[in-house]
Amino acid sequence: MLIGNVEPPLPKVRKKSGVPPKPIVEFPVALEEAPADEPASFAEALELHMVRHGDTTWSLHRAICLDEPDVNYRTITSWLRGRAVPGTLKTRRVLKLIERRYRLPDGHLAAKLPNRNSAPKGHDIAGVGSAEQRRLAWHLPDDFASRPPVEREQILDWVRTHIVTGATDYRQFQAAAMKQRYALRFFEVPAAHQLSSSADQEDSLDHEDTDPDLAWGTRLAPARLAAEMSDLVRFKTSTLTAIGYKRSGVWGSETASQKLEHLGLLFGAMCSAPGSAIRGLGVPTRNLCLALLAFPATWDWYIQWRERRRGFYTAWEVDMLALGASMARADTGWLRQSPKLAENLKPIPGLVSAAEIEVAKADWAGTCEALHRHVIARAKELQRIIRVHRDPFEPILPILESDSPVGEYRKIADEILAYMPDENRYPVAAAEAVRSLLLIRLGLHLGVRQKNLRQLLVKRRGQIPLTERQLADRKCGELRWSARDQGWEVVIPAEAFKNATSSYFGGKPFRLLLPDLGGLFGFIDAYLERHRQALLRGAADPGTFFVKTVKTTSMDAAYNQTTFYEAWRLIIQRYGIYNPYTGRGAIKGLLPHGPHSVRDVLATHILKKTGSFEQASYAIQDTPDTVANHYARFLPQDKAALAAQVLNQVWSAA
Repeated sequence: MLIGNVEPPLPKVRKKSGVPPKPIVEFPVALEEAPADEPASFAEALELHMVRHGDTTWSLHRAICLDEPDVNYRTITSWLRGRAVPGTLKTRRVLKLIERRYRLPDGHLAAKLPNRNSAPKGHDIAGVGSAEQRRLAWHLPDDFASRPPVEREQILDWVRTHIVTGATDYRQFQAAAMKQRYALRFFEVPAAHQLSSSADQEDSLDHEDTDPDLAWGTRLAPARLAAEMSDLVRFKTSTLTAIGYKRSGVWGSETASQKLEHLGLLFGAMCSAPGSAIRGLGVPTRNLCLALLAFPATWDWYIQWRERRRGFYTAWEVDMLALGASMARADTGWLRQSPKLAENLKPIPGLVSAAEIEVAKADWAGTCEALHRHVIARAKELQRIIRVHRDPFEPILPILESDSPVGEYRKIADEILAYMPDENRYPVAAAEAVRSLLLIRLGLHLGVRQKNLRQLLVKRRGQIPLTERQLADRKCGELRWSARDQGWEVVIPAEAFKNATSSYFGGKPFRLLLPDLGGLFGFIDAYLERHRQALLRGAADPGTFFVKTVKTTSMDAAYNQTTFYEAWRLIIQRYGIYNPYTGRGAIKGLLPHGPHSVRDVLATHILKKTGSFEQASYAIQDTPDTVANHYARFLPQDKAALAAQVLNQVWSAA
């Protein structure tokens, strides 16, 4: 606008003060060589490389924003001050960009993170629930979301098959069968015998076919059936039998729990609807009673029903028939000594007729004798045709087939150490990692069954240990400090073992002084002094060495059979199974398994190194015959090699 034909002066352009920003260089040149003793701390290492390349927080942020424009300047600042670490998928991508900018090896800075054993947050998988996403997150690569859809599906399928469930045919059958719960629950039976023993089925050297149906159903048994079952359990578990009764053998708590579940499956199948997925017999629950077990038709229907469900007969059916034979045995069978049970019988079409019931009431002993002969003959018939559905060695074959099975399994402990979190920042995660390490270490050193490891008590240094009699009364072992040997020792009375009467024990307790190898004593001391308290979180102390992580939803710190099995399986899933998509995991081809597999590893290792069934039996507290029956398949080839080594010494000395 003209003012008096004079144009107003143009406003002066004010120059920005300060030093102009440096141009962004994709790969800045290092001003100095990296020191040999690089800091172990993530924050210190990041600052070191920033200084080496002449970067400030601002210049690094500007460079990163070219690829990740949403990253906040304060994010890098908080990393340098040690207030936070990369814990999401986005910040992990930023960390990779920093490693690339400074031309560091892939994962160089990530290896210094204090929370390496936690899965990054931020996975959003379409069609997958939040609970499953949390389980899968540990096993997915950080760049999962940026991969093609086909590749993402391949990764998910591999993780679900090889890590979550296991790739064996039996695991697939088990996963499908466990979705159909039909067993009856017996709440009237003493609580000590209501433990779920499905996980402990693996804790048997017999390697019998485990049953995926052993997860308890949702239906309660009718009151009358529950009362009868309570009488049976009392008869088989009490210290002394009632006057007038005789018995052969006593059930422990685990055996009683197992038999309860097996009979719960039988009656659950009988009362399931014929038109349901279970395809049961449709017997009204009010008509169920233990007297039905006195008729051969009941047992025949059940084992044939199981054969149709699975596709073939297994040793499980033979064991069930053995239970029927023991209950009907002359003089000592509980069923045979309980003729009053017949009063509860009702006719069941296709199974038991009214005429058969009248005959049973008139001659109960004869009915039981006929059952006894029938189930024994039927068991012999099945022995010829039974098949093994689950190869107990299949999940750990890569380990058993190696030259040093124990050395191979030890890699799992090394993997745990490699991903040990920072105790100061993550005390609970560090405590869980140390517990996982000690589970593997003690399992490999002791070779005991799941029950003995789970129930192992502990006495700290300076505390008075329990006497052998006290341990025998409790039927559990103890980890204590030996002042004489200056080391941690484990003492387990023979009464605590499944094979307590074995010639291995000879009535004497199992005693082993642990070796202070690989810092074992240091980890035990740290676990007892700090980590165990972090897991308990002020909850009641069960007195066992291994305790669960106490949470708001689970205040009981004591492991049971199922939770201990799952804890071991989780260790294998996270640290044992090699994942080609993340590069984590110690052993290729490994599959999920429980703690009993350690016994297989120990026995096979000794066999491969010595060729001696006797020495292998020492490692797992059993007899040479038992070891020969179960582990001979791993010996023939190595036995010839062992003999050749001895003979070749003659030629090498010549």
